[in-house]
Amino acid sequence: MSFSDGHKFSGESIAHIARIIDHIHLGIWEYNTDTKQVKWSPGFYTALGYAPGEIECSYNYFFEHLLYYHDKDAFLKATYHPRQGGSPVAHIRLLTKQNGYQWFESTTQKHDAADGPVIYGVLTNINALKVSEIKIAENEFKSAEIGRIAKIGSWEIDAATMSLKFSKEMFDIFELDAQVKMSVEEAISFFEPQYRQVLTNAIENGIKYCKPYDVEVLFKTAKNNVIWVRSKGVPVLDNYGRCITLRGIFQDIDSIKKKGITLQSSINLLDDQNKRLQNFAYIVSHNLRSHAGNLKFMVNLFEESPLKDDRTEIFSHIKTISESLSATMGHLDEIVKIQSEISKERKVVDFETIFENVASALRTNIVAADAKITTDFTDCPQIDYIPAYLDSIFQNLLTNALKYKHPNRQPVINCFTQKVGNEIYLVFEDNGIGIDLKRHGEDLFGMYKTFHQNSDSKGIGLFITRNQVEALGGSIQVDSTVNVGTKFTVKLV
Repeated sequence: MSFSDGHKFSGESIAHIARIIDHIHLGIWEYNTDTKQVKWSPGFYTALGYAPGEIECSYNYFFEHLLYYHDKDAFLKATYHPRQGGSPVAHIRLLTKQNGYQWFESTTQKHDAADGPVIYGVLTNINALKVSEIKIAENEFKSAEIGRIAKIGSWEIDAATMSLKFSKEMFDIFELDAQVKMSVEEAISFFEPQYRQVLTNAIENGIKYCKPYDVEVLFKTAKNNVIWVRSKGVPVLDNYGRCITLRGIFQDIDSIKKKGITLQSSINLLDDQNKRLQNFAYIVSHNLRSHAGNLKFMVNLFEESPLKDDRTEIFSHIKTISESLSATMGHLDEIVKIQSEISKERKVVDFETIFENVASALRTNIVAADAKITTDFTDCPQIDYIPAYLDSIFQNLLTNALKYKHPNRQPVINCFTQKVGNEIYLVFEDNGIGIDLKRHGEDLFGMYKTFHQNSDSKGIGLFITRNQVEALGGSIQVDSTVNVGTKFTVKLV
């Protein structure tokens, strides 16, 4: 054989190659489409765990007893439609003698023999590889499902190029329909402005100083939904301790975070209510004990005094104490009613209508004070509230503004509503004498707390207003400057 014939094998060499193929469990099959003759190599039998001749070598037996019925279409497509210039491949399951169905790869070729067209192929056991692929696919699917259910995505930043990679779940959280390529800066722009620098610093520290981070921040999706997310990053280091990749997770925690915020708000409200209840119990105990002690003392004096004039004077004191006790009981009854009325049905009430009713009842006071009153309820004209509470809030705030007007100027009172998201605010401001909040801020809403030398001051109005507002889950805050005026901001819902 010359050098130019080096690509050709002798008959002996071909036989040797056939023996090698049989020993490495590669099965060779051949099928003549005209004569219907089937041939299987010894390696074909060995690959299935059989000895040559142990099973019938036929087209029928192969299709009816060896080939898994779901894989027939794939095998036939590769067998009868071989591509030009290529070897069609089919992954099929065949029934082995000892191990049940296993995966095999069948590579097909076609040539024309003297007795008709012949299709032949090579059969290779790929069961271990296929099972591994299936397990990997299952694990990837489970991982994707866990990520979808838990709303967790993964991301990766290359420290050298600052290129950013997202998992599919990341795009879902971003609410992006297409998996677009995004820079780190573009990704950070999705966060609310107050948190962008937090993320920028965390990423820089992670890459430069290998510092992991775990933050909870507000994030705006591509569809303008603002949600709470958790972003966690961990540096991947090289052998020299330098960060080569920053890798992390990104989780939608909006429902969990909002439940936590609501729960904390409820705890704070409950704590505040408990404090007010303790304060109320103290007030009841102190005031009633004081009235009872004074009343008992006067009654003893009345009984011991022989003089008519003394007894008359003592009786007038008893009458004053009795009236004071009656007023105190009335105030306490009002406060108790606040809690009992929480269960009353809320109704849609009109701010303008309620205010006009209150202003009409206080018309004499308004005229006497020559007060200028402006209202603007256009931002939120109505609210779902207990009508009696809103009436009481307006009455107490308007009465206070008139009562504590500045002696040297015309009273100007502004009342308006504001709506911020789902929250409704009532703002009440005046140009009266104001309150020194540094001295009296902590006691401003206390019962029987007064801060001006005004004979009409009883220190009960603001206490009741605060209790009504907070009983329905709202809050009230005050801004005031002495001789400038006072502004009450009431968060109703």
